Amino acid sequence: MIQRHIVVLPQDNGGFEVQPLKEYLRQNPDVLPDFDPSSSTSHQLRAALKRKGWTMQETPSEIRLIKPGAASDLAKVEEVFGVGEEDDFESAETSEAAFTLESQLRDFLAANLEKVKVPEKRLRLYVDPTGRDGIEFPTAVGPIDILALDQNGDFVVFELKRANSPDRAVGQLARYMGWVQQTIGRERMVSGVIVAKTISQNLRYAVSVVPNVSLFEYQVEFHLRAAHEIATA
Repeated sequence: MIQRHIVVLPQDNGGFEVQPLKEYLRQNPDVLPDFDPSSSTSHQLRAALKRKGWTMQETPSEIRLIKPGAASDLAKVEEVFGVGEEDDFESAETSEAAFTLESQLRDFLAANLEKVKVPEKRLRLYVDPTGRDGIEFPTAVGPIDILALDQNGDFVVFELKRANSPDRAVGQLARYMGWVQQTIGRERMVSGVIVAKTISQNLRYAVSVVPNVSLFEYQVEFHLRAAHEIATA
């Protein structure tokens, strides 16, 4: 599994801002003036930051990089984001197709958001006043997979699981929904959506007592067409 690289930035209010590594370095070229984030690999960039004294935390799904001098925040970063939580993989024996990475599921949904049928809601991707879109939207409590708006201007928070759906996804989603409600979503409705290949019974029980959260399972369809059919279509 490919690990995403993120920069965790402590904030004055005690929270954290999270940015994708390359995006952060593009916005702050003075951090690594000898490197071009667009042409350098994430491994090269993180190695250069470590040489400059940055701290690195590694989990199965992501590499977190923290500025020098913020070592005292490490324990809080672990508390907020978790430490080494294992990602859920489908059995290798399954014959059903699934997205290999959550990022593939995320990008597909984001590109087709207006076609996604969340009950009675027409969705579009959220874009903040700075032009930052709602894909991997950075917050003080971690990045939101997809942040959307419905036709009424209310927020919809997506938590994506490429394969199975552990019930801890409810806690993650509730954390993001709470942040949206108390910051950019004040006086607006905030609902949540969990999308996974398979929704477990444990997750169904957990969501049954959590308001404004919907569950969806996705299916991947694959079709072959003969070359002559495509040529004559």
